[in-house]
Amino acid sequence: MNFKNILTVCLVMAAALYTSADTTYKYINYKFPTLSDEIIATVKNEKIYNAPEQLETVLPPIDNDTQKEENESETAVTVATPESAVGKITDRFISPYGANTSYNKVYLKNNSGAKIDLPALLKQNISFKIQTNSTPQVLIMHTHTTESYMTEKRDYYVAEDVTRRTDTAKNMAYIGDIFVKNLEAAGIGVIHDKTLHDHPSYTGSYTRSAETIKKHLKENPSIKIVIDIHRDAITSSDKTKSRPIVEIGGKRMAQVMLVMGSETGGITNFPNWKQNLSLAVKYQQTMEVMYPGLARAITLNSAKYNQNLTVGSLLLEVGSEANTFDEAAAAAEAASAALVSLLNTQK
Repeated sequence: MNFKNILTVCLVMAAALYTSADTTYKYINYKFPTLSDEIIATVKNEKIYNAPEQLETVLPPIDNDTQKEENESETAVTVATPESAVGKITDRFISPYGANTSYNKVYLKNNSGAKIDLPALLKQNISFKIQTNSTPQVLIMHTHTTESYMTEKRDYYVAEDVTRRTDTAKNMAYIGDIFVKNLEAAGIGVIHDKTLHDHPSYTGSYTRSAETIKKHLKENPSIKIVIDIHRDAITSSDKTKSRPIVEIGGKRMAQVMLVMGSETGGITNFPNWKQNLSLAVKYQQTMEVMYPGLARAITLNSAKYNQNLTVGSLLLEVGSEANTFDEAAAAAEAASAALVSLLNTQK
């Protein structure tokens, strides 16, 4: 073998080693602010597991070539076998009942350091009325629209499982459509914005979604409530993914979680945060009464999540990436029914 051939072989081997390497960043028990106790962002294939916006500058932007490859894989059928498993998927009921702040079927995990008076928040009047006319009352949108779910129930996952999709029939917009259906059936006007704020770049998603919210509020001043619907991601250090699940009426449902911001920990220009939180605790209480165990504890962080833009802002996580579409859809049906019940009290 001549020198040219040897050099060629070496280059091919080096390329193979490079493309097989995983670069993994772990943010374990990150305190400001976190949507899960552990967040893992795997840079290979740009599969970002719900790192909060404050970490976006740490993560590399999604380049168009990588996104194109992932988009093409959306239409492929994943043939998964236990032998090709990357990690386990386990059912997990994430109990709200051990939350550090609770009162009368409201459970809150307070990470903000603020003193929270749940009885006062429940008594506080919501500052708006819902009109049942032709004007939009609710805006549903998605800061991380491409977040997605498992297409089948398994106790393991493989590298080919897609965690994000640009097809709005197979990402968070699909969950938003369920809310739209039930709100409109109750005579409540809705706008559903399906803009892919996290595509082609994840970085800056909240900045882009803020512009979307401002646009709709300007064009439709009748909007009272803005709901940013996401899904969570819960991965432990041994690569096991948790599937938050509850069985209600014999039906498996993904658990949901409200994530709320506050003017604490250096966050400024957020004077309306307690009005948003008042709406959130009433919503969680309604879910707990109608569907016990559906809602995890509200997570209160030192962050804005664009909730400073209205006095009726909510961020709702529906399941996790380990849940199936069916489980997430069942959760959305229940959570939207509870929302209708709450808003009917404000007509």
